[in-house]
Amino acid sequence: MRKIIFLIIFSPFWVFGNKPVDNILSNKQLKTIPLTRYVDPYIGTGGHGHVFMGANAPFGLVQLGPTSIPQSWDWCSGYHLSDTTIIGFSHLHLSGTGIGDLSDISLMPVVGEVTLNRGVEENPHSGMWSYFNRSSEKVKPGYYSVHLNRYDVDVELTATQRVGFHKYTFPKNTEACVVIDLENGTCWDKPAEGYIVLENDSTVSGYRYSTGWAKDQKIFFTATFSKPVSKWLVSESNNRKKQKDLTAKKVYGLAYFDTDDDKPVYVKVALSPVSIENAKKNMQAELPGWNFEQAIANADKAWNLELNKIQIKTADDAVKKIFYTAMYHTMIAPSVFCDVNCNYRGADGKIYTDASFVNHTTFSLWDTYRAAHPLMTIIHPEKVNDIINTMLHIYRQQGKLPVWHLMACETDCMVGNPAVSVVADAWLKGFDGFDKNLAYEAMKASSMLDERGLKYLKEYGYIPYDKEEEGLSKAMEYAIADWSLAQVAKAMDRTEDYNYFSKRSQSYKYYFDKTTGFVRGLSSEGKFRQPFNPFESVHRENDYVEGNAWQYTWLVPHDVRGLVDLFGGEKAFTEKLDSLFIVEGSLGENASPDISGLIGQYAHGNEPSHHIIYMYPYVGQQEKAADKVRKVLTQLYSDRPDGLSGNEDVGQMSAWYILSSLGFYQVEPAGGKYIFGSPLVDEAVIRVGNGKIFRIIVKNNSKNNIYIRKIRLNGKPYDKYFIDYKDIAKGGTLELIMGDK
Repeated sequence: MRKIIFLIIFSPFWVFGNKPVDNILSNKQLKTIPLTRYVDPYIGTGGHGHVFMGANAPFGLVQLGPTSIPQSWDWCSGYHLSDTTIIGFSHLHLSGTGIGDLSDISLMPVVGEVTLNRGVEENPHSGMWSYFNRSSEKVKPGYYSVHLNRYDVDVELTATQRVGFHKYTFPKNTEACVVIDLENGTCWDKPAEGYIVLENDSTVSGYRYSTGWAKDQKIFFTATFSKPVSKWLVSESNNRKKQKDLTAKKVYGLAYFDTDDDKPVYVKVALSPVSIENAKKNMQAELPGWNFEQAIANADKAWNLELNKIQIKTADDAVKKIFYTAMYHTMIAPSVFCDVNCNYRGADGKIYTDASFVNHTTFSLWDTYRAAHPLMTIIHPEKVNDIINTMLHIYRQQGKLPVWHLMACETDCMVGNPAVSVVADAWLKGFDGFDKNLAYEAMKASSMLDERGLKYLKEYGYIPYDKEEEGLSKAMEYAIADWSLAQVAKAMDRTEDYNYFSKRSQSYKYYFDKTTGFVRGLSSEGKFRQPFNPFESVHRENDYVEGNAWQYTWLVPHDVRGLVDLFGGEKAFTEKLDSLFIVEGSLGENASPDISGLIGQYAHGNEPSHHIIYMYPYVGQQEKAADKVRKVLTQLYSDRPDGLSGNEDVGQMSAWYILSSLGFYQVEPAGGKYIFGSPLVDEAVIRVGNGKIFRIIVKNNSKNNIYIRKIRLNGKPYDKYFIDYKDIAKGGTLELIMGDK
């Protein structure tokens, strides 16, 4: 077993100790050092970040943390910094989404009699909730603790990938109880069926079926207590209004304990998407013992190993916190969604066993295809084949690649075919741990369906607004996926398909109105929608999904040159692009709250804008990209709880920060062309897999020296405005020499 050495003494300027980057030769010589200390899980819990708060392992099924009483948009993860109520500690959460779900299998330590429902703040005798003081919270990767004021109970949590580990310290000489809640979830989640049983004096098992964003969710559990249960009750909900939504009445289990001995009550809760028996196997494999402190240490070690895939040098402690918290947020999902025996629940509801890959869930693909997956191909190449194989199995089970997949359910949330770009990107970058012919079949079949506006795209060449809601945004996203598929078709010498999908990838041109310089909704008769206001956004009702004409005009990452030509040349293109970051106007009273983080009309808080800054280098104006990248990095991200300018969106907001801080970003949706911007870090060493490292050395970097003056790749002068994925993946050294002009 490889020994891991942790450095205790740090220079104030080096995140990875005093060893010069130039002397670090390989992964084997690169030391693993403590980086979890730079992670601040509070970042993104304020504002509209919607991030998960609690204890988890990297990419784990279990995200164990508190759930609060409010159940509205800013509580999509179950937690928000503005709130100090807790109704339970649940084992499944989402991070950064704009829709709320999960919070399944919730445990709440209580004292004495309680009303079994969520309760309301105004009535301290209703519900089983409790206030807490923010000062009592302690949190780091893999660990969370808090004091419940109402019951005087200290709660500590940690987790493995499939098991949550609780420690409850009750007051002495009281009637201590742990409530297992199968009713309450987050936001739009509703229970459908629940089952719970005491198997022996220390083991409780059951399942929870629910509906919400994931329409047919099923999760099984087993919970083992460190003490024998002195009294056991199964109860219906006291909330009669909600009870009518339930097909199963027994949705609460109450386990009472004798706490006179002053010893904590420990609870291990294992989950499975398949069965109670599999949950038991998961517990035996991942957490057979009761050493709580060791479990915390193991979680910390797991996070450190992942965080050490990028070691950075910077004199700014805030940058370290933002950077490593961003890395942490990119590794909450996609989440493992299979048992240790390789069983998993498929998209068709059937149970499968396949040891050839690790099945995953929580694919926020409309967001993550843009940066989170391109980042994964660099720092998690060992996971890419599992992700692609998961998508291909989903295709076999539901007849198309995932759109927004959650807990074996297709939500069809957002627009386009983003999985096509993710699969194509892996294909073109040379990943070969999946069936490439099946991958092509899946991409093509998903692109040739009749659903979600594709019927009209095939009929008209675009999607008319009088035939399909949000047709413009749907067609423009399909164009991005079609271009990605066309590149794979070209690599496979499928000329007919290449020509067909290349032509379809140009569908964005139908919407471009040369008289106004914007993309606009187009009717089936070929007429632009009237009236037209390029600033206005009407949520879910007009042509632009969570955006307006100013933002969507640039949604052509796959064909920047084609968009330049529509404007009539580089001069007109850059003048319009410059104006995007200056012009001001009202979005209207019905605009989506997702349109946030505005610089002019550039909206960094939402994903369709994320590539726009990096279009400047395509027309020889890299310095403008550098200027604006630095502005976003330093003004729209911070180490405060409201340090994200929009929803985290399951890692996408953070992935943009990571890549941009390193100095580049993938604009084209597939293939691996990373466009140079302006690096925020002074040096970086990146483990890129297979024992190789890619180092970035940034010379003369400062707040004023934000422009790249010269580039050297492996010691040789380099004059391209991008770096290829293959040059990163094979390891080497990239030198960026900075200046103030």
